[in-house]
Amino acid sequence: MPATLTKQEIDSKTDPSVSKQYDTDVSFEESLKDFYSISDGLKIGILGTFRPGVGPVGRAMAVAKRSGPDFLFLANGHSQKFTDLEKVKDVNVSFHNSTTQDWISVTGEAVTTSNDDPRIKEVYSKATSAWFGDLGDGVHTGGPEDPRMRLIEIRAKYISYWKHNTNPLGFMKEIGVATMTGGVAVTGLLRELKEAEINKAREQDGNLSKSKSEL
Repeated sequence: MPATLTKQEIDSKTDPSVSKQYDTDVSFEESLKDFYSISDGLKIGILGTFRPGVGPVGRAMAVAKRSGPDFLFLANGHSQKFTDLEKVKDVNVSFHNSTTQDWISVTGEAVTTSNDDPRIKEVYSKATSAWFGDLGDGVHTGGPEDPRMRLIEIRAKYISYWKHNTNPLGFMKEIGVATMTGGVAVTGLLRELKEAEINKAREQDGNLSKSKSEL
């Protein structure tokens, strides 16, 4: 049921739609597990860079791989996003599920690599070539060896995400009742992963990868 708006929230200038859904009771392990679960179900994100003289610029990007709390994207080295990243490394990647309304926001630093990064061959798929084209010169083929093919790694520093805890009917009912009663709709859980937690997640993922390689 919708939560009651209080005078204290007004006096303290609190945003009730945030505070009433903010989840501080969840364990690190559960929060990380839910973040991975939501992100792995959302393959297209909006990668936002900062362009001097313009401001934030976003574009849709397909995730090549999630590596722990970090994300890898294959991209054309001739695109303007690389010019943006040469000047400002800070980026944001956001994801949204229009069915459940789950969303993720990842703020971090972009690390770009040249075409000799071995991870390119690991994450490349033939469908990627459709976004590059084949010049027919045996070099610019749209394949993993194409010198235009580069990798952008987003190393997370701050993550926030929202996880639904109602079905679509319950979501609409919650909003409807809140509208009629003056309450505040509570339809999910808002969580954060801060830098220390993200570093811990990255360390865990590294240890897991190392263990698998030793098998």
